[in-house]
This record gives sequence, C-alpha cells and structure tokens, in this order.
Amino acid sequence: MIRVLLVDDQPLARAGLRTILCEPEGFLVVGECADGDEVLEAVRRDRPQLVVMDVRMPHMNGADATRQLRERVLEPPPVLILTTFQDEEVLSSALRAGAAGFLLKDAPGEEILRAARRVAAGDAYLDAAVTARVLAAYRQTTAARGEVELPELTQRELEVLRLVGRGLSNEEIADQLVIGEGTVKTHIGRIFDKLDVRDRPAAIVFAFDRGVVRAEPP
Repeated sequence: MIRVLLVDDQPLARAGLRTILCEPEGFLVVGECADGDEVLEAVRRDRPQLVVMDVRMPHMNGADATRQLRERVLEPPPVLILTTFQDEEVLSSALRAGAAGFLLKDAPGEEILRAARRVAAGDAYLDAAVTARVLAAYRQTTAARGEVELPELTQRELEVLRLVGRGLSNEEIADQLVIGEGTVKTHIGRIFDKLDVRDRPAAIVFAFDRGVVRAEPP
C-alpha cells in the first residue's frame, strides 16, 4: 500500500480523491489537511509516502508547503500538485520548490492513479495540458543568469536528461532510447552526480533553466 496524505481546503475535493486513491488500487489515505500550514506536522505524524496537494489554499499555498517540507524533513515524501489553468505563477514556485508532479484537478480518475503511482515511485509526472504554462511561468519568474557552462555529459546522458525534463518515466525513456531500464537508472545517477542535483524535480528545473528542454507555447 502507498501511504497518502491529502491536502486540499475543499472537503468535497478530498472526498473525491479518497474515492480514487483507495485500497483496491493500492493506496491508503493516512491523513488529510485543509491547508498547507498543516502539512509539516501531518507528514511527521502520519509518515506518508506521497503527498497529493492543492496549489491554492487560504493560509499557505502548495508551493510554500512543498518548500517547507523539503527544507525541514530529512527524507520528505514526493509531492503531486493539483492545479487549474489559472495557477501558473504559484505553479512555477512549486516547480522550484521541488514538486515532482503537476496534474489538473479535473483529470479523470485513471490519470490521477497513474500520476500518483509514478510520483510515489520516484518519477516525475508533468501533465501535458499544464507543462508548457508552468515552465513558461517558471522562466518568466526566474532571475536572469549569466552564462553557465553545462557540466560534461555524454551524448547519451544529455538525451536522458532531455527526456527526464519532459517528464518521462524510466520505463518510457528506456522504450524511447531502446535501452534497458537499469541502464536508464545508471545514466540518471551519473547525471545527478555531475549536475549536483539531488532528485528528479531538481533535474527537471535544471534542464529547463539551462535550455536543455524548452516549453512549447501554451
């Protein structure tokens, strides 16, 4: 069972997620929060393996809650952010804070399950409907940088980083490059070491920030 913490200020939204993320599908909802400022205590108490979090809440939004979680918990669970098309600015902050997935709130149940499984397994999940908006907003709100040289990656590592930046899973990368999934994991480990990034969300931010991947116009 994947232990899940639900974070949304709307009780009906949490009830809907409880119905989808149920035990027959391999999930166990171990806690619920009505605001981002409750997340830190709930994670320490309930020890979830996945946090499914709304982005806009009254006191602390999903971006700030994600940042606080990653700064104050030694091994924080991955965060799947639920969003609408109106949330680009907060979403770009959530990407910088280290959210591992973005999904529209009105996505069908099958896609919510797929995204939750991917993120809980350590992959990223970037909903195609929101990725371009999120990353375009991210680039607009990121301070201008000077020229930064890309650390020395092999051609294959660069290909893998580009696909990671597009939100593909290890299995999808393996299929696209016609290599084994274990080989993909080895490449990703080397990429993390060379770029000095600790996880997949940080690698995605790096890929877009350095122009390895570019968002298409929404």
